[in-house]
Amino acid sequence: MTGDAHLLFLLVGFAACLLATSRSQPTEVKVGLIIDADSPVGKIATTTIPMALDDFYAAFPNSTARIKILQHDAGGDVVAAASAALQLMTTEGARAILGPQSSIASAFVADLATEAEVPVLSFSATSPSVSPTTARFFSRAAQSDAAQVGAIAALATFFGWRRVVTIYQDDDYGAPFLPFLVDALESVRAEVPYRCALPADASPDAVAAELYRMESKQTRVFVLHTHQELARRVFAAAVGGGMTGEGYVWIITEGLSGLLGSVEPPQGVIGLAPYVPTTPRLRDVKKRWAHRYMRDHPNDDLSHAVVGSYALWAYDAAWAVASAAERLSASDLSSPPGLQGGTGGDTDISGLGKSGSGEEFLRAISDTKFEGLGGRFELVDGELVVPTYRVINIMDGGKERGAGFWSPLFGLRRHVSRRSNIAGGELAPVIWPGESAVQPRGWVQPTSSVKLRVAVPGNVSDSYRPIVHLDVDPVTNQTTAGGLVIEVFEAAVRLLPYALPFEYVRANSMPYDKLVEAVGNGTFDAAVADMTITEYRASHVDFTLPYVATDIAMVVPLRDQRSSKLMWFFFLKPLSNDLWLVSGALFLFTGFVIWFIEHQDNEDFGAKNKLTPSNQVGTLVYFGFSTLVFAHRERLESNLSRLVVVVWVFVVLILQSSYTASLTSMLTVPQLEPTIPDYRMLLQGADKVGIMNNSFTGEALIQSGFPQDRIVRYPNARSFQDALLNGSIGAVVNETPYFNIFLKTYINKFAMTDQRNMTGGFGFAFPRGSPYVTDMSQAILKLTESDEIDRIERKWFGDPDNGDSPFTSERLSLKSFLSLFLITGVTSLVCCVVQLIFNFHDNCRQPIQQITSRPSSPPEAHIVMMDVVGGPHSAPYTSEGSGSLEMATPPAADEIEPVASGQAEEEAVAPAHHPDSPGENDTEQATSQ
Repeated sequence: MTGDAHLLFLLVGFAACLLATSRSQPTEVKVGLIIDADSPVGKIATTTIPMALDDFYAAFPNSTARIKILQHDAGGDVVAAASAALQLMTTEGARAILGPQSSIASAFVADLATEAEVPVLSFSATSPSVSPTTARFFSRAAQSDAAQVGAIAALATFFGWRRVVTIYQDDDYGAPFLPFLVDALESVRAEVPYRCALPADASPDAVAAELYRMESKQTRVFVLHTHQELARRVFAAAVGGGMTGEGYVWIITEGLSGLLGSVEPPQGVIGLAPYVPTTPRLRDVKKRWAHRYMRDHPNDDLSHAVVGSYALWAYDAAWAVASAAERLSASDLSSPPGLQGGTGGDTDISGLGKSGSGEEFLRAISDTKFEGLGGRFELVDGELVVPTYRVINIMDGGKERGAGFWSPLFGLRRHVSRRSNIAGGELAPVIWPGESAVQPRGWVQPTSSVKLRVAVPGNVSDSYRPIVHLDVDPVTNQTTAGGLVIEVFEAAVRLLPYALPFEYVRANSMPYDKLVEAVGNGTFDAAVADMTITEYRASHVDFTLPYVATDIAMVVPLRDQRSSKLMWFFFLKPLSNDLWLVSGALFLFTGFVIWFIEHQDNEDFGAKNKLTPSNQVGTLVYFGFSTLVFAHRERLESNLSRLVVVVWVFVVLILQSSYTASLTSMLTVPQLEPTIPDYRMLLQGADKVGIMNNSFTGEALIQSGFPQDRIVRYPNARSFQDALLNGSIGAVVNETPYFNIFLKTYINKFAMTDQRNMTGGFGFAFPRGSPYVTDMSQAILKLTESDEIDRIERKWFGDPDNGDSPFTSERLSLKSFLSLFLITGVTSLVCCVVQLIFNFHDNCRQPIQQITSRPSSPPEAHIVMMDVVGGPHSAPYTSEGSGSLEMATPPAADEIEPVASGQAEEEAVAPAHHPDSPGENDTEQATSQ
């Protein structure tokens, strides 16, 4: 038993050792790698991915899973890449796939992997043709090409390039990129007039022929989006054809910026590259990666050993796969590798099985987040989060120089710091092709280009030649256009940020609505005419901003109002109604102020009851209006009233002189007025209305309720004149620019009424969606802000007229005399207030004087006083108990006794002794004394 127990103990210990050993060994996770081994990206991947895995496990030595790379070389063949993926998933038991390298191969492999539920993580397939939205098990650890179109559009806007030519590789790598770029450029009002599609195997001669074709056009801004092999041929042909000199602009996408050593672009090229923060870890990796790359590929040029974007993406993709494998559960790792449940063989695509760990592995990859070499690694919906792009300037020798940064949030900026968004839209100075520091304008006059066919109406009446006209020489067939419309159009074209070749084409006689339809259906490329923007026309074409503002107005004959039935009241015409009312009110107010100041002390204004109240009112009114002819005879005793009269007489003098002059002018000069004052009177009457041929005003009149049988069409201004003078029509309805010309010729006969309706104005018509509309509108705004359009209008129409007939005298208005009326009104009001203060002061002093002058005798005493100054028989006053003084009844004439003159000064009045008997006894006693 002892021997058996000892043997059992040894067996248990050995089993425990085996179990411990098995737990300490990490689980192997097979991951496929499909690349093109001989391509620059393939060489980068073969060095970077093993190095990234070594760094990961060196950083995490206790990892429970170990990635084993199963590498396959597709050799650039899509079928080989699909075959390699099928083999990796079925027979080799790969739980995930890194790659394939090309976008077209990735799209095929992504479909197979989605069917088999095997995660595919690409670090080089940047084309939008393959995306997680179409293949659920596909994830992209690189930047999509669609993410950089915003940066290209921002560069075009910053430098003012309105036309950009794209040169792209005509396959699944380049073609899907083009719609995103075109949409981004159109969103900033730029266009792609030409798209150069080159096959991947295009010969140098074919590339040179395409570039020669582009050189004959006007655009000088090129965006190159190809693989590095084709890019080298394009730059070689551009250098040979002189298309990399001064005035040219070349922009390369980040797919080429990451392989500058393989592309070898000329000096002055602008490139885009993902922004990578420089860290000590990145510097260490770059140093080790260069040594390892040269060891793995000793025959390659040293310039290729550069850690570009592809190396960074491959490094982070391998790190992400290793990190995701660590988070797989034991059940996922213990599941058998390969596909399970397939109904066919290993090569039967329709009968592929499912991976047992695919769902968990995909979820682990999608949830992986870390700080990678290329910045923050984070997948959102299977796509790498868009970082900031660097704008680089390629210098001599292929060296790059930073010019700025672009991000979706802040746009272009010179520095990458977050606070630099305050100075957004700035870039460092750029060295352009040809070693030029002058910013290229992006276009030249084309040597061969299709000209824009601009339709101009050729049947314009001679009366309106200043607006637009087109003449064709019958001998040379040369077309000459002129007028306001033509000159504004040509001035706007000169302000465009590119050359716009065009030629004038004579349009047959047709209504402008038909001409608009001809532009809309492509018969003409544009229409330049005196064409008003209306709702119907805008539904067929796109109009620029109006370059001339227009109104619908009415012109009617003038008549002399002196012969009207209102001649009896013609004397009221010189002054306006409000001026008559205010003048009359001031006449009355001035008379009232004079009466108020003078009526207490001046007998001429009713003092001492000299005038009855009705006479005082009459004097008040009479005095105010008598100043009109300076015929007032009432004497003024107060300085206040004199001040009021002086100011008022000055105002009256000016008012009277102005009235006399205006009345004289009206009586001697014809007073012309419109026969029909406004549109309402025209509508209510029975007169017919004339309009121009091909004008939209007829439809506008009908829509406003005007009868159609009263509308008559005429071809020219001469017809209008004759019809208005002979009474065939009562008015002409048209737009104001035509009337400006018409009235300058017939200013003494006709007038334009004030009844106006705003219209859309004159605009240039282009086909719907034309990119020229926005540019021409901006050019028109520049012309308007610089007063260039006003100068052109003065050239063709002359100086603007104020619209008033020289034979009409205007009525004087209250506005002309408002300041004078304010002066006299304020003066009168101040004098009234001063007089009120004087009256109040006098009323307060009178009771005090009466109290202080009362005698010391008792209240019952009566005092009889003789008026010494008045004569020997002065009237006595009695002092009543109330304190008031009353005039005593004077004695009769026969009762007056003569008194010597010498005695008058000695007489005194003795007080009565009895209060009730102040009669004759008192008088006699005083006399005797």
